[in-house]
Amino acid sequence: MNLKKYFVNISLSIILCSTVNAQEKRLEKADENFNRYAFVDARKIYLDVARSGYASADLFKKLGDSYYFNAELEESVKWYEELVANYSDEIDPEYLFRYSQSLKSVKRYKEADQVMEKFNTVTGNDQRAEYFVSTRDYLRFIEMQSGRYTLRRLYINSKFSEYAPSFNNQGQMIFASSRGGGNSMVKTLHEWNEMPFLDLYTSDIIGKRNALTEPKKIKGDINTRFHESSSTFSKDGQTVYFTRNNYTKRKLGSDTNGTILLKLYRATLDGEKWINVEELPFNSEEYSVAHPALSADGTKLYFASDMPDSRGLSDLYVVDVNEDGSFGTPINLGDKINTEGRETFPYVSDSGRLYFASDGHVGLGGLDIFVAVPDVLGFSQPFNVGKPVNSSEDDFTFVLNEETKIGFFASNRSGGKGNDDIYSFKQTDDLITTCGQYVEGTITDAYTREILPGTEVLLLDSNNQELGRTTTNTKGKYKFPVSCETTYIVRGSKENYSPTEAPLETNTALEYTHQLPLQLGKGGLSGQEVKPGDDLAKVLNLQIIYFDLDKSFIRSDAEVELQKIIAVMKEYPQMKVDVRSHTDSRASDDYNMYLSERRAKSTIKYIVEKGGIDKSRLSGRGYGETSLINKCSNNVNCSESEHQQNRRSEFILLE
Repeated sequence: MNLKKYFVNISLSIILCSTVNAQEKRLEKADENFNRYAFVDARKIYLDVARSGYASADLFKKLGDSYYFNAELEESVKWYEELVANYSDEIDPEYLFRYSQSLKSVKRYKEADQVMEKFNTVTGNDQRAEYFVSTRDYLRFIEMQSGRYTLRRLYINSKFSEYAPSFNNQGQMIFASSRGGGNSMVKTLHEWNEMPFLDLYTSDIIGKRNALTEPKKIKGDINTRFHESSSTFSKDGQTVYFTRNNYTKRKLGSDTNGTILLKLYRATLDGEKWINVEELPFNSEEYSVAHPALSADGTKLYFASDMPDSRGLSDLYVVDVNEDGSFGTPINLGDKINTEGRETFPYVSDSGRLYFASDGHVGLGGLDIFVAVPDVLGFSQPFNVGKPVNSSEDDFTFVLNEETKIGFFASNRSGGKGNDDIYSFKQTDDLITTCGQYVEGTITDAYTREILPGTEVLLLDSNNQELGRTTTNTKGKYKFPVSCETTYIVRGSKENYSPTEAPLETNTALEYTHQLPLQLGKGGLSGQEVKPGDDLAKVLNLQIIYFDLDKSFIRSDAEVELQKIIAVMKEYPQMKVDVRSHTDSRASDDYNMYLSERRAKSTIKYIVEKGGIDKSRLSGRGYGETSLINKCSNNVNCSESEHQQNRRSEFILLE
């Protein structure tokens, strides 16, 4: 599979004639071939030069690229390896990404991940790096997702390239193939990869297993002597949208650099023939528009393009299809779907799920197929569909009949007949398409570390509303399902212990389990005689709430203890508490009084904002250095630990 079909902004360069000066230097000739995307011709010279002992960053870049751009990623590893090992200071970070992708193609995932870590460091804000960082456990998720399809090889494949299957809603499968050769008026072999040009073919779908009849070229005006590929059909089968080189009304067009790009076309069915081929109005001479996919109701057309607002080599877009056949303005699907890499070959199922191929999202290597489900904001984050559909090679052009659970996709994996092959599949289980996370932990005695079975555990939202309740098992363990990117509070309580709460903020990782152990201290109010004036810190056996020198912010160790105060106040909703904050004797008396007031306010603010406790239930003030608990008054020589004992907050029960 070569990148022209995946869609990149350099797209296709079709050479109608070739006049090469035989006297040019070998590398100059190779560079000329490379720059017009004749990668196979360029590679032959580069290899000869490299074997002669010549080495340079540019040579290794182009050798690696000549394989990479033809999706021969296994062969690109050697040259990118030489490039990164010997010329790391001379390369664009993009070569780190290509090197990582190439390593995946030979299943060197640990090394690929190490290269991506470096890529993340040097790029800073690349979306592909961010996806990698947020899904470092991607191999574990892909294993969980895998095994939900059974595959079957198809005899329609040839020694050439077959890909881009689609349903024409007339009981047939349409696909692109280069089996037909070329027209004598043009060069038969495309110089990018020395393969014949593509046409669209049709096969009847027979029986429940999607057996296919002998392929035939579709009839009418669609196929030309240039490339035609990826198609999508209206529900009634009377309208087709398809990809073609920039060839309209028998006139071949190119951009300002002389490159022939890709465009979208529409045609209508007249009997068995396709007629009225027309170019879509949002095409351009200066960028490609390709690989269409209609929504089930025909009102939206999805496609790939490198138009000016695209983020990467190709992005996915959607445009409204109006009742009169006109179109709205194309809209980029945004950063949740698109990356700096290649997002291409969209397909929208009848239920509205978006399937597409990408190398920007984290996968097994090359292009992987992903699915995003519709939501109120458009689409969810994409989910890798797993093996065996995805592999370390390029996997793309996925289509699915959701009623029969049977579909097709293409891949250039080993074991096929040709450059790309189409595979049939049957989906046997639902995909994971939610960001499933869990929180679990063991609850123990804070002092003895003894496990505490039978402890009641509550899951609360950020507004302290109860979402779930459970009891720890015989091993002291609890578990709750949670959502991604959400704030929670987990509260544990047990008779004769002080209740404890801990905050939890979930992330974007797929199928992730947060470990949140809780420790309960002996005490609690149950069974104790408590009266106004008692210090809850002593009743609950809390650690003293300390502050750093000359500071009023809540320390992390203090947060643990304050969560226990919050838990008790929630358990006893009539309770009122007076917060009393103190300082040591250093600094002036006036300053210490001011500092302790700040500490009291900081403590009350934490309980109110983090714990959701009504402010009317709390009072407090600062006492400065007026209530020292040891000898460390003014001008007394004391250690830091002795001074710290005076920098504290107390919680006096009022009622």
